Amino acid sequence: MHIHQLRNATIILEFGRHRILVDPMLARKRSLPPLRVFSARQRNPLVDLPDAATAALQSVTHCLITHCQKGHFDHLDRAAKKWLRDTGTPVICTPHDAAYLATHDLNVQPLPSDHEHPSPFLDGRIRTVRCTHGQGLVGKLMEHGVGYLIEMPGEPSLYLSGDTLLTPAVKAFVAEHRPQLSVVPAGGAHFDLGGEIIMGIEEVIEFTRLSAGQVIANHLEALSHCPVTRRSLADAAQLAGVEARLRIPRDGEVLTFPAS
Repeated sequence: MHIHQLRNATIILEFGRHRILVDPMLARKRSLPPLRVFSARQRNPLVDLPDAATAALQSVTHCLITHCQKGHFDHLDRAAKKWLRDTGTPVICTPHDAAYLATHDLNVQPLPSDHEHPSPFLDGRIRTVRCTHGQGLVGKLMEHGVGYLIEMPGEPSLYLSGDTLLTPAVKAFVAEHRPQLSVVPAGGAHFDLGGEIIMGIEEVIEFTRLSAGQVIANHLEALSHCPVTRRSLADAAQLAGVEARLRIPRDGEVLTFPAS
């Protein structure tokens, strides 16, 4: 398996003949609105896509969306919708997002609504787990979405946590299914009011300690409301003694994991 980090939460998963684009944000640097009002009023994204992105996108066979409504452009922006529409790429999503995506003339392929059992997925299977994308008042304003556990023949099991805090439900899911690889958001995103809406340094370190496998951190250094840097996360991982199991890829970097 290969995991190609493009930018923020946008990655490409390579399982044999399948190339799965996850949560595409394809906009040019500074072409999207700020995400904070009273401080850090920078337009987003803060960085361009890496040079290798154009060639990598040409190999994509499917797209997978964790959440996309209520203005979550960092997981599906206008440029990505156009690209998906122009290419006709199958877009796999939850039933909750299917109707919304269909209004944008995308090739929507919704998963079953059953959260308790795995569903067929390409050559393997997939199951979902609900995310908590913020708590309190800010949580009421967010689109919470899902994470995915993907199991493909001959490949390491992969948990895409989606945008979530480290909740008891996430801890229980990881303890039960023991994914060999996990991709988690690490940017510590927050708005002007309210707490974090995704994991930050402390929760990523705790997740890594709880996990039996390798952890890949992304959602870093691309959006104005995500203060965590790769350097600060790497320093914390070393201090906690988990640096060997926490990978922090650069934009454009491809991580390779051997068959299970």
